[in-house]
Amino acid sequence: MKEEQYQLLRLAGQLPARLTVEQVACFINCQPHDIPVLVAARLLKPLGNPANNAVKFFATVEVLERVKDQVWLAKVTNAISGNWRKQNAAKGNGGGSSGFDQRLAQSGQNSG
Repeated sequence: MKEEQYQLLRLAGQLPARLTVEQVACFINCQPHDIPVLVAARLLKPLGNPANNAVKFFATVEVLERVKDQVWLAKVTNAISGNWRKQNAAKGNGGGSSGFDQRLAQSGQNSG
């Protein structure tokens, strides 16, 4: 959207009817790469039936309504943190401890 269009919406005192991934991420206070995780968890639904590689838009009214729901926000938080936990486990950090914790444990074994 061009800057002139944003200025028009600001003057009208309203948001656009559709939000992009980046705009939704801003409202939810997460990163744009977290939005596909929320779509996969069925916590967000893009408008229409976009192809996997298409630009996704979300209904502003739906997003604004959902961000008021603490239960939904907890589900969002759990979905995002669960996704990162799964990704970190796949990278070999599945023990739940950080590399620092592992080095600390190893140094304790070597000193005794």
